[in-house]
Amino acid sequence: MSFKVKLDSWGFKQYFLDKMKILNQIFTIKEVPSVNWSSELPLNMRPRLKTLLMLIVGLFLFGLGEAILISSGLGVSPWTVLAQGLALNLEISIGMATFIVSIVILALWIPLKQTPGIGTVLNAIIIASAIDLTLPYLPVPEMFLLKLAQACLGIMIVGIGSGIYLISNLGPGPRDGLMIGLQKKTNLSIPGIRTIIELTAVIAGWILGGIVGLGTVLFVIGIGPCVGLGLTLVKRISQNS
Repeated sequence: MSFKVKLDSWGFKQYFLDKMKILNQIFTIKEVPSVNWSSELPLNMRPRLKTLLMLIVGLFLFGLGEAILISSGLGVSPWTVLAQGLALNLEISIGMATFIVSIVILALWIPLKQTPGIGTVLNAIIIASAIDLTLPYLPVPEMFLLKLAQACLGIMIVGIGSGIYLISNLGPGPRDGLMIGLQKKTNLSIPGIRTIIELTAVIAGWILGGIVGLGTVLFVIGIGPCVGLGLTLVKRISQNS
């Protein structure tokens, strides 16, 4: 009986240590993992079919997550807040402001030596399309707890989608390219860098007059760890398959 209890205790301890190890990886991951379906180079005009499909799935999930956050009614992502602020001050549309922000971010890629690819182009097309396609069919909850749960779900899906499409290594979108470039320069964790970038965007947008909601704050706090979660999950599933 005592021997069995010791075995059970050891098994629980090992299980706990394994889970803590995974949690540590999520918060401290410092590079985008490479798996068996990752492209060898970002600038790859003839990727394998599986790599291209995974890229598309990741980008679609990213857009779906954004749409879920929007339909929760608790606020928009930090970059939309920044676009709102620019639009108010420059007297242009939010779409045009978003385009200007993307161009500025892509210009920052030059000193960071980031390489664009198919994913950089498809990023804008697929994410925008996914938002437009899914938003009309998503629930718009009235209860605060349901709004909160939906916002958190949306942020998590954005993170998992990011993990899938970044691991495909076919070129990141403007913001993710900035994240990867800054991580290489600073050697900070990917979740940490992503949180700093989103916090900077939301503060700048708020100063310019953009509207910040609870969902925006949750996005700033949660997107870094959720991207880390996405990268860690995709890596572990790919290694075990």
